[in-house]
Amino acid sequence: MQVRDAIRARRSIKRFDSRPVTREEIEALLDAAALAPNHRLTQPWRFYVLGPEARHAYGLALGERKARKLEDAERGREVRETVAREHRDLPLMIAVAVVNATDPEIREEDYAAAMMAVQNMALAAVELGLGSHIKTGGVMSDPAARAAAGVADNERIVAIVNVGVPLDVPPTKPREPAARFTTWVP
Repeated sequence: MQVRDAIRARRSIKRFDSRPVTREEIEALLDAAALAPNHRLTQPWRFYVLGPEARHAYGLALGERKARKLEDAERGREVRETVAREHRDLPLMIAVAVVNATDPEIREEDYAAAMMAVQNMALAAVELGLGSHIKTGGVMSDPAARAAAGVADNERIVAIVNVGVPLDVPPTKPREPAARFTTWVP
């Protein structure tokens, strides 16, 4: 598969087949991620492959955040349980963290490198016939979510990558051509 084909084929997959992702497939994804460019060769990324209990605990943390927005306590309990179950049932969930550098410039470079690692992982998934869904957001700094993922105190989660065999692949969403956002500077 050509890189441009993988880029065009990549989608955010929300529903996965129940087939587990093999250890070999996981290692191929992680190896691709670790090849991302990173200034100063800091290799700032840390990968946490979450098992069923860790996925469930992460889902509980996310479900709790969603439940707090609801006025009905019973509905909140249902949301917590549903989100936790959905996360436990995912074929694969990888938390991608970055080591927090003390230097602000290096911290920014390392964050960019970690996100390039995430993109490498998503493209490698396409090549392997897998799909992925890259998740970001406030839950990643939630103490319960951090504990579920097992990240160290000097790290921050920058993305969660859900992976599996897609049950369905959504159509391409319309995108503006690059020319619309490009300025040619003489």
